[in-house]
Amino acid sequence: MSQATATVATFPVRGMSCAACATTIEKVLNKLPSVKAQVNFASERVHLEYDQRQVEPARLVESIGKAGFSVPTEVAMLDVAGMSCAACAAGIESGLNKLPGVNAAVNFASAKARVEYNPALIDVAGLIARIRKGGFDASEQRDLDGAELAAREARELKAWRKQLLMFAAAVALTLPLLAQMVAMFGHGLSMPGHAMADMLPRWVQWLLATPVQFWIGARFYQAAFKSLRAGTANMDVLVVLGTSMAYLYSTVLTLFALPGHVYFEASAAIIMLILCGRMLEARAKRKTSSAIRALLTLRPRTAKVERGGELVEVDAGTLMVGDVFVVAAGESMPVDGEVLSGRSSVDEAMLSGESMPVKKEPGSKVYAATVNQNGLLRARATGVGADTLLAQIIRLVDEAQGSKAPIQHLVDKIAAVFVPVVVGIALITLLATWALTHEFATALVHAVAVLVIACPCSLGLATPTAIMVGTGMGAKAGILIRNAEVLERARALRALIVDKTGTLTRGRPELTDVLPAPGVARADLLALAVTLESGSEHPLARAVTEHGKAEGIAPRPMAHMDTVPGKGLQAEVEGRRVQLGAPGWFAGDPAAEPAPLAALRAQAEALQGQGKTVVGVAVDGVAIGYLGIADRLRDSSPAAVQRLKQLGLDVVMLTGDNRHTAAAIAAQAGIGAFRAEVLPQDKAEEVRRLQAGHRGKGQVGMVGDGINDAPALAAADVSFAIGAGSDVAVEAADIVLVKGDLNGVAAAIDLSAATLRKIRQNLFFAFLYNVLGIPLAAFGLLNPVIAGAAMAMSSISVVSNSLLLNRWRARA
Repeated sequence: MSQATATVATFPVRGMSCAACATTIEKVLNKLPSVKAQVNFASERVHLEYDQRQVEPARLVESIGKAGFSVPTEVAMLDVAGMSCAACAAGIESGLNKLPGVNAAVNFASAKARVEYNPALIDVAGLIARIRKGGFDASEQRDLDGAELAAREARELKAWRKQLLMFAAAVALTLPLLAQMVAMFGHGLSMPGHAMADMLPRWVQWLLATPVQFWIGARFYQAAFKSLRAGTANMDVLVVLGTSMAYLYSTVLTLFALPGHVYFEASAAIIMLILCGRMLEARAKRKTSSAIRALLTLRPRTAKVERGGELVEVDAGTLMVGDVFVVAAGESMPVDGEVLSGRSSVDEAMLSGESMPVKKEPGSKVYAATVNQNGLLRARATGVGADTLLAQIIRLVDEAQGSKAPIQHLVDKIAAVFVPVVVGIALITLLATWALTHEFATALVHAVAVLVIACPCSLGLATPTAIMVGTGMGAKAGILIRNAEVLERARALRALIVDKTGTLTRGRPELTDVLPAPGVARADLLALAVTLESGSEHPLARAVTEHGKAEGIAPRPMAHMDTVPGKGLQAEVEGRRVQLGAPGWFAGDPAAEPAPLAALRAQAEALQGQGKTVVGVAVDGVAIGYLGIADRLRDSSPAAVQRLKQLGLDVVMLTGDNRHTAAAIAAQAGIGAFRAEVLPQDKAEEVRRLQAGHRGKGQVGMVGDGINDAPALAAADVSFAIGAGSDVAVEAADIVLVKGDLNGVAAAIDLSAATLRKIRQNLFFAFLYNVLGIPLAAFGLLNPVIAGAAMAMSSISVVSNSLLLNRWRARA
């Protein structure tokens, strides 16, 4: 195999559990002709060289699959340049989806492509090459920083100024032609037909129209050529056909001094108006992505960092995890961090939409771009660069704005065939009008009007512009929506499962009651509890350990630590078997229970009735006491639950806590249905059970914040993660509520409904425009110039209607 014919590929493989698995994959691949494979078990990747003339990439994937392993798909976000209408996006999408192992969605409004691909069959360079083959350009998207944003703004400003200059030239050249047309209309039908052409000599009209057609209009010819070369037809094809027909017909009449009216003013004015429309459309589209731009500008460029005992001002982008930085009043946080010293209030409205400042003290978390209002804060960096909460928000919003809603797929199918159908209608109009009137000039004008009035752009912009504004407004309100499909689906929710701890409650439990058994010292009970909980990060465990620390109680040496799922913890402490967990785990026969222990158990049950979580401690199987832990209900939870019910949702609380505590919390929150004592592994099954009960009625959602909620969040039709929750829960959820308030669910549903209304309005106007406009043009009721203006305005009106979503506000 020569170097010229060798293909080198590196891609991941899923399913390996040991080095023997890697050896197996190597053997399977190396049996194929020309393949030289090396499998790295540690990185779970395959590196190979092969000759595509002897073995196809699909055969590599097939061989790996037969060996019991798989090649996971990857996702690439690409910035696409050169699209002029929805048909362009449809053509690029179609071309990408013809590639093996590729599933692509191209968004015209955001100029982005989301491509899911099999890395064994194709890489990002291959995807970009396919887009370029179609006459467009693409590059892999990367996280924007301040310098990148400034560079992009500069490029856009330069392009805008160039467009403005071209438009000004088009206006200057076209106005004399339009003035002639207006003068002819002013003289009315009394003016002889031959005199109309003499108002401005034909050769002057030709001189004015030619640079508009071929210099200013060159972009339309270039785009149309690229589109046709790729086997598709876009809006530029219609513009080129319409204006070229009018220009060439007029040129022939001029060159050969033939009788008849010339239409130089029509071809020039159409190009001028469409150019104007695209400028206004681009400006309006830019406003739809203003949320991303606003977030990017929030990041401070510099930070004050402790270096060698001194404060040094450095570029915020150079901070590393562990660096200690200082933020004075009025300054913004450069990165995410944890407060080491100082007390202040921080404005976090840009993250959560909450106008009230948040108190910060040692141990509190602070986030990049939030504003310190008073006092001096000293903090240690915990998240920098792409790992800050702000960067994650920007990434989520950007991905959501580039995604497609299911309702868009119908529009894409229409856009894909729109231009060929319109060309067919224009040809029929030309022939039919010519046959009926015996006037080729009249037939030509009607055909040109049909070509110009047709506009797939308004159809293509109807959905994505509304999605872009909707997701941007959600981000401002602290509602991060992962993709457009979720935004569309949220409004169909009819049932909502709500986790208790950290969702309905504050998620910051405190140890409130210590109930030792007779003869057991309170300090000994606490010491054993602190010992077993010392290795856990569970909120209940932290409540116990922090209380013990406050009382000066240290953990004791232990051995053979073990977790019993759904029950609790057990270990050997000072030669005794100690258990901590659900009281029922080690409860004996109540009838044989001594009176003192029965009285103690009654006190524990009374605590459960107050909505507190009760944890029992036992030594060698005998209960020695109980701990009461309270996680107070969020102040906003009852009102949020009531609001969700008003939206028509059945609200169900799900918790692993005991039935007594669950019943008390559910009653306080106003929830009638709840499931208690649900093991973590069973939560997803509870979601599926509720889905089965609501089949045909609507979607089932889930709200959670913990690691044990992740499977249930993944199983739900629409999942919500409280932003303060675990990273796993946030990654598994469709919508992240940064504010950590259940009201965010109702706001997300309301935003979903508002966005869907805008999409439907946009689609109605876009369809109505084409349904009415094309027949009017075909029957000669629209002048080509007026048709060009109407076509330009159709896209602008759709984008402007989407921008009205900026008025949406989340209810308090």
